[in-house]
Amino acid sequence: MPGNQERTFIAIKPDGVQRGLMGEIIKRFEQKGFKLVAMKFQQAPEELLKQHYIDLKDRPFYSGLVKYMGSGPVLAMVWEGLNVVKTGRVMLGETNPADSKPGTIRGDFCIQVGRNIIHGSDAVASAEKEIELWFKPEELVAYKSCAESWIYE
Repeated sequence: MPGNQERTFIAIKPDGVQRGLMGEIIKRFEQKGFKLVAMKFQQAPEELLKQHYIDLKDRPFYSGLVKYMGSGPVLAMVWEGLNVVKTGRVMLGETNPADSKPGTIRGDFCIQVGRNIIHGSDAVASAEKEIELWFKPEELVAYKSCAESWIYE
């Protein structure tokens, strides 16, 4: 894929959904210039969540994290754009909201690490795995944004 075709997986967690922050978070990614290519609002099945967090399965918080993520609906999304994985992580802020700067999503909207409202892929490889886990290929929409020439040189 060309540079501006990089994709990341972003999920608004149950606390972000319950607090009515979906629109604000989508707005930030849109205003930045990233393109939404897939979105799914769902009650995530336990098996999907276990697979999503498989790399954390030996950590003491793993079962609590899976339970929390299954406690309400999740908004799963795929965003596309130049350096979207790295830039998306910067937009999210640190995993622990207490370490996040104002202006980041977590810095503006949360207090504790156990309620940090959003997940974002940490690398291109993990983004590809997460996208494949949450979405079928036909659910990813390919289109040219009319704003593209105003965002990219």
